Amino acid sequence: MRAIWKGAVSFGLVSIAVKLYSATEEKDIRFHQVHREDGGRIRYKRTCSVCGEEVTYDDIAKGYDIGGGEMVILTDSDFADLPLTTSRAIDVLEFVPAEQVDPILYNKAYFLEPEGAATKPYVLLRDALADSERVAIVKVALRQREQLATLRVREGVLLLNTMLWPDEVRTPDFGFLGEDLKVRPPELAMASSLIDSMAGEFEQDAFTDDYRAALQEVIDAKVEGREVVQPEEVEEAPAAAVDLMSALKASVERAQAARGEQPEARGGKPTPITSARSAQKAAKAPAKKTAEKKTAEKKAGGTKKAATKKAAESGTAKKAPASKAAPKKAPRKTA
Repeated sequence: MRAIWKGAVSFGLVSIAVKLYSATEEKDIRFHQVHREDGGRIRYKRTCSVCGEEVTYDDIAKGYDIGGGEMVILTDSDFADLPLTTSRAIDVLEFVPAEQVDPILYNKAYFLEPEGAATKPYVLLRDALADSERVAIVKVALRQREQLATLRVREGVLLLNTMLWPDEVRTPDFGFLGEDLKVRPPELAMASSLIDSMAGEFEQDAFTDDYRAALQEVIDAKVEGREVVQPEEVEEAPAAAVDLMSALKASVERAQAARGEQPEARGGKPTPITSARSAQKAAKAPAKKTAEKKTAEKKAGGTKKAATKKAAESGTAKKAPASKAAPKKAPRKTA
């Protein structure tokens, strides 16, 4: 690595000489614009839009567009008196808990290496910072600009993270934030279950840039004069419209299957939503049984009354006198 800046960390009355190195590098595959016919590089000339002449770097100044076609031109002398420190110092302002710094503020990362005899105070600051479980808030001038930054420990090395200024972070202004959207408890419980089923420990080496690897394979094949055969992609059928709960439940089951776990329906552990439903069923059971008991008693009462009525009618029929026999006719007297 090549140092891009040299200076000192100002820690109270202690000054620690350091070198600054870029801690990250982009792995994007870069291309040049070339002429398709012969592969020649495309060059751009710096020309003036007013006179059309080609301009050298010595004749280039900075211009600020104030609108309406007007431009304010600033030269090196205009920047000379600005309050930008030239002391090449990283001034420690305060120490704060790391969780109080919103990650959205972080910009670029740099390693700090002690220079010369500054190794001992460097190690002292490193160990004290690690023991405090805090990060140092610092100011430093980099690339002709004053930067707010944090200083923390990573793998035994002091790491400088430049930060955005608070007014450089946009405030989200979206229509849905003003809508009165209600999330039902069962939906929230199922979403929480999905998060639990997909929980894990972050291992950065487990993730790779598949697109970059495939693109590099294409470039290597071009260099070697061979053809790259890409596997045919199977088009997935468009998924049918499902409701939110069904989609969440299916997602939980898929995540469990990916981990080798069995879904709740197949004997696995119950999810929060299934537990909640079971509790609701259990709470409703006594009321249901009472209602069924009353219905049964009511039916039994009605049956009993019907039986009593039937028996009464039967008894009445038995007590009813038999039909009287027709009176015998007196024998006719013969003359």
